[in-house]
Amino acid sequence: MSYLGIDLHTNSFTVCRRTKQGKETINEYSIVRIDRFLKTLRKDDWLAVEATGNTAWFIEQVADRVKKTLVVNPYQFEVIRKSVKKTDKHDAKTLAYFLSKDMLPESRMKTKENAQLHSLAVTCDKLVKQRTALINKILNVLNSHGLKFKKESLGSEKGLKVIWAYDWDTIVKIELEVLVSQIRSLNENIKRLNKDITTQGEKLKGYKNLVSIKGIAGRSATVLLSVIGDVKDFADENKLAAYFGIVPRVSDSNETVRHGRITKRGDKLARTTLVQCTLVAKRYSPYLRNYYERIKKHRGSGKAIIATARKFLGIIYNTLKNGWLFKDFP
Repeated sequence: MSYLGIDLHTNSFTVCRRTKQGKETINEYSIVRIDRFLKTLRKDDWLAVEATGNTAWFIEQVADRVKKTLVVNPYQFEVIRKSVKKTDKHDAKTLAYFLSKDMLPESRMKTKENAQLHSLAVTCDKLVKQRTALINKILNVLNSHGLKFKKESLGSEKGLKVIWAYDWDTIVKIELEVLVSQIRSLNENIKRLNKDITTQGEKLKGYKNLVSIKGIAGRSATVLLSVIGDVKDFADENKLAAYFGIVPRVSDSNETVRHGRITKRGDKLARTTLVQCTLVAKRYSPYLRNYYERIKKHRGSGKAIIATARKFLGIIYNTLKNGWLFKDFP
């Protein structure tokens, strides 16, 4: 039995194999020749690798060949993240050593289906942001000619057509034509992605439960489920809140305990989606609305909506855990 620490990169990876007796050997492999590495694996080996862009693919290649695979959360493993000696060999040796002591913080990996859906949602989000940037550019052009348009109107075909009611100089017309063309293309692709995200999301366990909550539509339910996965992985709603990065930082020194801003360690898109759903849900739920207003009086609207989102996430957790279907908020 050996403990393998892997420092993984896009094109290559460094492996430290540590025996029970503490003997270490270092080897480097190319990603395209991973088969050479697979031949060295034994059924009783333990393997640890940091979470990165191609970690899921790497784990898929090695999982059946070793006894245990562990993906390490780099934000929780300070020994590597804050190390002054940042080399591939040193990181691989550090992973192997702490793996042998069973002291590595494990990162939760998404299923293949959830990862693909989440990637689709992230792509859609990026296109929405690109569209917003182009709309802002059009607004700047219109403002420079003394014209005032509402930002929301330029996201629709009707609003874009109104632009051509004015007589533009040749150069300005060229710029506007290109911008409008790009926005139309983005609108079409965003519409397609949103439809596909919802269609595929309907197949996920818990989808019907989440969309039964007023405030959570199909796309939002898919994004949340692609991140949450199996809710049974979380012991309670506090663990899920920590996974979303929507819990406060805590500084404990001597007898003084301070609570700061939220950690934001979770998935950004999921956290944004949760807040957006909360803003809608509190319109329908007296429970959430009263909670929001109470916090707002003492701490302001910004902190109030985050606190309410945390409360709403508790509703989501219990809905998925208990298989609830709502006709309305209780």
